[in-house]
Amino acid sequence: MRSRRILFFGFAVLFSCSLFAQRERVAYLPNFDDRPLHFGFYLGLNQNDFKLNLKDTPTNPDVIDITVAPAAGFNVGLIVDLRLHKNLNLRLEPGLVSNSKKIMFNHLTTAADKPQDSIREVVSTYLHIPLLFKFSTDRYKNIRPYVLAGVSYDYNFSSKEKGDDNFANQFRTKTHNFMYEVGLGIDFYLYYFKFSPSIRGVFAINNEIKYDDPANGPSKWTDPINFLGTRGIFLNFAFE
Repeated sequence: MRSRRILFFGFAVLFSCSLFAQRERVAYLPNFDDRPLHFGFYLGLNQNDFKLNLKDTPTNPDVIDITVAPAAGFNVGLIVDLRLHKNLNLRLEPGLVSNSKKIMFNHLTTAADKPQDSIREVVSTYLHIPLLFKFSTDRYKNIRPYVLAGVSYDYNFSSKEKGDDNFANQFRTKTHNFMYEVGLGIDFYLYYFKFSPSIRGVFAINNEIKYDDPANGPSKWTDPINFLGTRGIFLNFAFE
């Protein structure tokens, strides 16, 4: 539901700004896109959760039930934009991303298990470094729609990869992760700067889970999981 709200809010912002920009008859910043290199910054919101694939264990009599409850987070970063062609730019957008998720191991809520053993809160702060291609249409008055696609590297400051595992009530993820991103947005040319809201989908390429130490015995938390990877929606507001 929260993801739908972010999507709805994002599309409402794009549509409202587009109507406003089309009413403007004066062409602002007419030579802005001729620059070979320019800079900027962005602020934004995100809604991240985990995609889960569970192992196929038909001989296991227990029913494995794991769900993820995401929460909203924020993004902030810088923009370096290199013009490759009049309709193609290469962008580097390093920044910080913060969010949290709750992983609920519903199959551990029996009387034999401690209540706290069935929920793990994963709070993450990432150094997020996307390298993106930006494909833009020709400019119309003071607006210019575009699409984005590329890959990103995430350094997870909160992974706790080398710390205690779930036997000490700590869910661990990997420190180094890779994503791919796709999105769309609109450039709005204003009097002093260019304002660019965009909506993006971010999806993990590698498995982010750090399995519990087998020396402690079979893990009820990580052993049933075959793949765990971030998937999220980013709503960014760029100022260039």
